[in-house]
Amino acid sequence: MTIQPADTILIVDFGSQVTQLIARRVREAGVYCEIAPFSMVDEAFRRMKPKGIILSGSPAGVPEEGSPRAPDMLFEAGLPILGICYGQQVMSHQLGGTVEAGNSGEWEGEFGRAFITVTEDCALFDGLWKVGERHQVWMSHGDKVTKFAPGFRIVAVSDGAPFAVIANEERQFYGTQFHPEVAHTPDGAKLIANFVHRVCGLKGDWTMATYRDTKVAEIRDQVGEGRVICGLSGGVDSSVAAILIHEAIGDQLTCVFVDHGLLRLNEREQVERLFRDHYNIPLVVVDAEERFMAGLAGVTDPEAKRKFIGAEFIAVFEEESKKLGGADFLAQGTLYPDVIESVSFTGGPSVTIKSHHNVGGLPERMNMKLVEPLRELFKDEVRELGRELGLNDQFVGRHPFPGPGLAIRIPGEVTKERCDVLRKADAVYLEEIRNAGLYDAIWQAFAVLLPVRTVGVMGDYRTYDSVCALRAVTSVDGMTADIYPFDAAFLSRCATRIINEVKGINRVVYDYTSKPPGTIEWE
Repeated sequence: MTIQPADTILIVDFGSQVTQLIARRVREAGVYCEIAPFSMVDEAFRRMKPKGIILSGSPAGVPEEGSPRAPDMLFEAGLPILGICYGQQVMSHQLGGTVEAGNSGEWEGEFGRAFITVTEDCALFDGLWKVGERHQVWMSHGDKVTKFAPGFRIVAVSDGAPFAVIANEERQFYGTQFHPEVAHTPDGAKLIANFVHRVCGLKGDWTMATYRDTKVAEIRDQVGEGRVICGLSGGVDSSVAAILIHEAIGDQLTCVFVDHGLLRLNEREQVERLFRDHYNIPLVVVDAEERFMAGLAGVTDPEAKRKFIGAEFIAVFEEESKKLGGADFLAQGTLYPDVIESVSFTGGPSVTIKSHHNVGGLPERMNMKLVEPLRELFKDEVRELGRELGLNDQFVGRHPFPGPGLAIRIPGEVTKERCDVLRKADAVYLEEIRNAGLYDAIWQAFAVLLPVRTVGVMGDYRTYDSVCALRAVTSVDGMTADIYPFDAAFLSRCATRIINEVKGINRVVYDYTSKPPGTIEWE
């Protein structure tokens, strides 16, 4: 049984890279929401019974043959709708308006920072924007609406988009040509909050306290008298999941921490202290370094590494379950972005950027069901839930650490020796970040050991050792990220310490790639 919040917003995904930012803004307004691919909306609509709908942007063009469409039932449901960029265009097109392709006539599109002028009042602007005011927004569209649908009126314009914001107050349908969800639209979050609160009439009372209570009840209902094993990785997600589940079912839960030899420095000891000493949660620690290293020998492909590690984790859990006399459920710290990124917005085959160890399901032979209490949360919401559960800020604020561990921070073959070198370099780097008071300003920072050797000079001797790359990014939820702008003195200090203190490294570089086009992790 899933306990559905009374007030929800359904976000229809047409494939935009920033759809998840829309969800973040809605949840920041205190309202629960979910994202559904446009091809899978019917099921989500029936399950959620939403009070409002948001149509996302898309890389497609409405005039293109085969471009995605919104199910007609959405427009007939009698609910408020906000169409964003492509969402505005597809709504206009399906309700009788006209959308012009970007390659027609002299129109070349409108991208980046732009300014709109408010021409008429509407509920979307209540208490926020007034007629005659100019406001900065972020545009990213090649196509444009050239004729709005019956019942709509123009309430804001820009130099490149005479239909910058349109409104049908009678049906409570609104469309913005710009993207209010991105940070480059300064008032965008307030605009979305206006839609949620003023247009949809939702209170905004969805909190981590209510989520906690809801999930505790769900877990008890799902598990009953069964036994659960939880795979701990040492990271925030699995730890918060374990503590929440323990609150719900007590000693029916046993945590299994697999030391696969791919952990950060002293991580095993930290996890044992937290779960055994502070929370008194039953914990089994499995020393599996040798079997993981043996299985990774000669493996260089990133996907092959991930798949082996995921499969071996499952094998370990299966073995430990048998030792414990059998378990009915396996708990994981799966997050909402893990789920979304693993589902094609078309509902069909999609390009996989990277597989995720938490969304592959379980082998039928295990005869176990999954318990995933964080499945609806973003990373920062998990941290908030952790604080709600009493976890200290130092642990809750830890940087994300991938399930495959150091294996995906060592491009090429993974060996115990290379892991030991990387562990030490990573520890030095993070120590310097903490010493500088920068840890909490950074979303994720780590070292990478490259499969490259370079010539160096130490004292009077020639060296031929490995290159270490340093990575640090800022982000809100990990979906997009910018590099952290360390000053030269800091990077020089890190490089000097790593080269002097970590045998096997004689060169240090800094990764200046944002996401996109790169990913945060190297593999």
